[in-house]
Amino acid sequence: MSLKTKSIYDPIEKSDGIRILVMTLWPRGFKKGSFDRWEKSLGTPIELIRKYKAGKIEWPELKKEYKKAMTGQKALLAEIAKLAKRKTMTLLCACREETTCHRSILKEMIAKL
Repeated sequence: MSLKTKSIYDPIEKSDGIRILVMTLWPRGFKKGSFDRWEKSLGTPIELIRKYKAGKIEWPELKKEYKKAMTGQKALLAEIAKLAKRKTMTLLCACREETTCHRSILKEMIAKL
């Protein structure tokens, strides 16, 4: 499986393969042609990210709640996993740090399928 993650602010590279934006809201200043797909249903739910950024929950709780929120997205996750077995895919989000971004959780979930 060839599944990568990066920030939308990182330069576009040929090695990115299929670029999938996984944010609930469209990022300001980016043209629609900057990504191949926009899967907003894979973004962090707004209320969850607000709690995390306000310091009301820690990373382990966000991770647990995000996984719970993704239970309704099993078909989409399976589709992405299937594609990633044939083609390189890059999950994109505005967060600069992957270790505290939902895209790292998403990558882990997809890799297990």
